[in-house]
Amino acid sequence: MSSGKRYTEAFRIEAVKQVTDRGYSVAEVAERLGTTTHSLYA
Repeated sequence: MSSGKRYTEAFRIEAVKQVTDRGYSVAEVAERLGTTTHSLYA
């Protein structure tokens, strides 16, 4: 049973853009957005 937090499509797109377009590390983006690196990779 999955009880993880769900993020909107817009939130996920913005998180990916921060890493791919702006050059931030996954760890930096995760900390800024209040999530885990695992969530961003998933």
